[in-house]
Amino acid sequence: MNIEIFSTLKNFSILTPLWRVSLRITMHIFYTPDINSETYTLNEEESKHCVRVLRLKEGETIHLIDGKGGYYVAEITQADARHCTVMIINTEKDKDIRNWHLHIAIAPTKNMDRLEWFVEKATEMGIDELSLINCANSERKVVKIERIQKVCISAIKQSIKAYIPKINEMEDFKNFVERTREFKGEKYIAHCQTAPLPQLKTIYRSSNNALILIGPEGDFTIEEVNLAKSNGFKEIGLGHSRLRTETAGIYACAVTNSLNL
Repeated sequence: MNIEIFSTLKNFSILTPLWRVSLRITMHIFYTPDINSETYTLNEEESKHCVRVLRLKEGETIHLIDGKGGYYVAEITQADARHCTVMIINTEKDKDIRNWHLHIAIAPTKNMDRLEWFVEKATEMGIDELSLINCANSERKVVKIERIQKVCISAIKQSIKAYIPKINEMEDFKNFVERTREFKGEKYIAHCQTAPLPQLKTIYRSSNNALILIGPEGDFTIEEVNLAKSNGFKEIGLGHSRLRTETAGIYACAVTNSLNL
């Protein structure tokens, strides 16, 4: 075996507990937002995936998340492809609860695939709230929130998270900025209009709530930057490269999460 590959695998085995590796390979997770009793029936879509796609049988164990911090271990009692019924055998509340809140407000990209990619990766890393903002240079004015929510659900199942981010409807930039005057935490606007700017990684303080504005492909206008500043937002840079909108969002998410480890 190549020495470099062997070294990487060796480090991985040291840093990653074997039980977590096993869970990611064998765990079957289903989204159950309305669970409230010791028995539960998966909706038709999840039932079909459980019984027809995964071919799980009665007596087998699955895992459920409600998106509100609830994490459940359950046993299949009726393997029906339309109405799969399970019995809860273990419950954990407030799983992986955070003591800080990350809210990213981003201008949707013209290409929806890029926005969905951002939502998926940000959810996997950890984001609590997402707002879509309509800016002067925005190239996309309409977004179907239902599709974004489906991306979030898939991402929390993939990353084994019990909380689903709150997704807010598209809102005019001015209205959004003025509405967040009472936000309790640190507020930032990332842009490329002037340089140099303080870097997010150097001025954000861990354990503090953060609200970060990410602009469209054409960036925020000077007028938008000034409006944000007058409403308590601090100007920031995100590294030394000009980033795409979705990359800037990922960078902001990664920095704040890494500083809270």
